Amino acid sequence: PEVINGRTHMATVVDLSPWVEYEFRVVASNSVGIGEPSRPSALLKTKAAVPVVAPMNVSGGGGSRSELVITWEPVPEELQNGEGFGYIIMFRPLGSTTWTKAVVASVEANKYVYRNESITPLSPFEVKVGVYNKEGEGTLSSISIVYSGEDEPQIAPTGASATSVSAAEVEVSWQPIAWNRHTGRVLGYEVRQP
Repeated sequence: PEVINGRTHMATVVDLSPWVEYEFRVVASNSVGIGEPSRPSALLKTKAAVPVVAPMNVSGGGGSRSELVITWEPVPEELQNGEGFGYIIMFRPLGSTTWTKAVVASVEANKYVYRNESITPLSPFEVKVGVYNKEGEGTLSSISIVYSGEDEPQIAPTGASATSVSAAEVEVSWQPIAWNRHTGRVLGYEVRQP
């Protein structure tokens, strides 16, 4: 801290965080050294301000068909800067110029799910998440690309064939389904006996 002239009986403390409780002590010093600190002042809370820290690690994806799942890392309490804290979620299909906006009025929230039957599987969206409190809207995160949920595969594997290996075993083979926007990632196959 800055050393204050011995004839001064008041100081302004700067660079404090908004909406945080502080207490202060004063220490006298001279050429010999530093004395004992005063008793702490009463707790004093700074005034609220618009939040300035955007959520980190904005991402998402997964979910069910016709869903866009957006996730983020919640902003710690000491950076919320006031009461009435929440999140602003903005998203649009990649290439679109119009943003859709949603509000999540929960301090602990870290996820938003948008459901709409018109969303095609694995569609890319531009997403950003911001913050607000009673003082106003704050900073938005940078844009992240998030894909909507997948649909179940719409086509069956082709070229299924079976070869007898022994009296109790049959080897079944097929052509895998190629990845595309409409089939998504094939995580596995089931072999069924009709």
